[in-house]
Amino acid sequence: MSPLKWRIGDVTITKILELETTGSTKFILPQATREAALEIAWLAPHFMNEEGRLRLSIHALVIETPTRRMIVDTCLGNDKQGRGVPWWNNLQGSFLSDLAAAGFSRESIDTVMCTHLHVDHVGWNTMLDGAKWVPTFPNARYLMGRVEFEHWRDQQADGQQRAVFADSVQPVFDAGLVDLVEIDHRVSDEVSFVPTLGHTPGHVSIRVASKGEEALITGDFIHHPCQMAHPEWASSADYDQATSTKTRRDVFERLAGTPTLLIGTHFATPTAGRVVKDGEAFRLAV
Repeated sequence: MSPLKWRIGDVTITKILELETTGSTKFILPQATREAALEIAWLAPHFMNEEGRLRLSIHALVIETPTRRMIVDTCLGNDKQGRGVPWWNNLQGSFLSDLAAAGFSRESIDTVMCTHLHVDHVGWNTMLDGAKWVPTFPNARYLMGRVEFEHWRDQQADGQQRAVFADSVQPVFDAGLVDLVEIDHRVSDEVSFVPTLGHTPGHVSIRVASKGEEALITGDFIHHPCQMAHPEWASSADYDQATSTKTRRDVFERLAGTPTLLIGTHFATPTAGRVVKDGEAFRLAV
């Protein structure tokens, strides 16, 4: 199956899927019970099955501008250990071959953007070469928020996050490929960071704008479209749930009724749509 693509002016965005799941979302969205989800009828069939089980995706997004080739958030990665979710350990998936089949050799990527440094957003920053973790994208600059990087570098209490930093962040830093940037960093004429705080201390989304058209790649300020119906459903992984809730409300209010395409970093296929008002809340029009 061909990967999903979107055109934003002169920019093309391509989804490269690592895995898609149905159910097993209680650990991340505990308020989204089956009963509560079934009350949000518009989630079906794309984002919820008939039993009220939510669909989630882990994928990367390749951004092609007229002069650049970038990738946003690099999923879980193969061969990684010490992950808190058992089936995320020692993955042997086809991500790199799927990336190449879509026309993107790893050597052709010039920029890697990390919306934040959680386990499922940095895994393919590195790959195993013998017994050593090496940068997967050797010709790229890896853009990481300075606040985000310093927070996780100094975080010693969380064993999983220590493992993630050690195998998926530190090796590219040691290779001299990391640029620590501010949360409103402008990457190119078409691409920039947008602060969307709350999920992590330095969380950003990615704005793409070209020829009067615009898209926003979410990162994890929202995990699932059900949070448009209930912005107050904060993720259990949110660093500051009050701030993440305010971020969701603010972004949805700003985008509602506009032509901006919202591309969800964890939204199952069809992955993107427009934000519209739905009473006192919002929904995704696909």
